[in-house]
Amino acid sequence: MTNETPADLLTPNLRRFLTADPPRHTTIATVNPDGIPHQIVIWYELRGDLFVVNSRQGRRWPSNLRREGRASLAIFDGDDALTIACTLEDSYDGEAAQADIAASARRYYAPDVAENDIARYRAEPRISFVLRPVRINVHGDPR
Repeated sequence: MTNETPADLLTPNLRRFLTADPPRHTTIATVNPDGIPHQIVIWYELRGDLFVVNSRQGRRWPSNLRREGRASLAIFDGDDALTIACTLEDSYDGEAAQADIAASARRYYAPDVAENDIARYRAEPRISFVLRPVRINVHGDPR
């Protein structure tokens, strides 16, 4: 572990890479109770120096994240990639989590598709996680 803060880790080039348009997906890796890794592709938002991710409650990766308190994100574009070790900073559900998934749908999808999905998400119990990056490995030249 280093003494670097997320602001130190997230250089301007890395921030541009993480907030590009169109948005990139991330693979989140967590650890199952039996020690075997679990990975899934998800949406993310860089909010200040922290990552916000959202899921329907009851899925495996949120359970793993709550139990372990850590995850790894992998975000790539061709030969350029970041792998980001994170710790769990916070989690919340309810209307705030619903607002997060709606914002993500609008970021990742065309307006008509986003609004249809948002209507479906409203019927699902959602949870958001705030992840603090603690180590970033850079591969290639992400900008």
